Amino acid sequence: MTLSEAQRAEIDDARAATAPTRRATVPALEAMLFTPAKVLDHGFVRVIDYMGDDGAVVQAARVSYGRGTKKVSEDAGLIRYLMRHRHTTPFEMCEIKYHVKLPIFVARQWIRHRTANVNEYSARYSILDREFYLPAPEHLAAQSEANRQGRGEVLDDAEAAEVLALLARDAAQCHDDYASMLNEQGDPARRGLARELARMNLTLNTYTQWYWKTDLHNLLHFLSLRADAHAQYEIRAYAEAMLASLEAWVPLTAAAFREYRLGAFTFSAGMLAVLRRMLAGEAVTQAGSGLSKREWGEMMAALGRG
Repeated sequence: MTLSEAQRAEIDDARAATAPTRRATVPALEAMLFTPAKVLDHGFVRVIDYMGDDGAVVQAARVSYGRGTKKVSEDAGLIRYLMRHRHTTPFEMCEIKYHVKLPIFVARQWIRHRTANVNEYSARYSILDREFYLPAPEHLAAQSEANRQGRGEVLDDAEAAEVLALLARDAAQCHDDYASMLNEQGDPARRGLARELARMNLTLNTYTQWYWKTDLHNLLHFLSLRADAHAQYEIRAYAEAMLASLEAWVPLTAAAFREYRLGAFTFSAGMLAVLRRMLAGEAVTQAGSGLSKREWGEMMAALGRG
């Protein structure tokens, strides 16, 4: 992660500033404000602002005038009930804003979540830094034979070195050509290409940045998909950094989320019927279960029988 001296000074100034408030604040998240948490090789996630806390979720659920009950156990029980039964509206009453630096290909996957306010660094007006994501060798894998959108076996050392050399070469060459087209050196003999056109030459592992603001409910939905073990490693790395901020911000909600969403599995009606037959002592096979091979495999994996 590369930050200029000016950027570090800006962060230090933001962290040094304080202001009195009557709004709910969370000391653990206040301690994290503005500080970048490193992700991948040059990326980061940092919390810029937030509104609400666990008490705001409870307050919205009860439509109360105060900050909820005086007993944390009662608030925790209510939040667990809301999470368990998917009563999502109270979680929408809290919001959080992140500043994220990420590779363009991760950003294009991330933007599929259309439930946030996003403002991305504009390469029409500014010049993108010469920073590229190069995976660690252990994250370079062949295409999975069983999963069309996933990875299989990790490449051996020679194969990984060849891929990394290609990625580094192509990214550097494309950025050099991008800079040349812009004519930032001011060669009087030629005109620079417009930034909005020159950017098309950049590789997808070039880093971009954005501000991403969402409510707690939609953040949980994002994390349920992107912090999942089946998610692509690169976006999962960002989700795990965001999980740390979630646990600092709303620890009761985060605990319920881990219990009922992140660490849980949803059984279909057909799966439940099969499970009841198994509990009754019947030896059920996939062929006689009424489930597809994929659904049967998912259920067996959830039961630890995969």
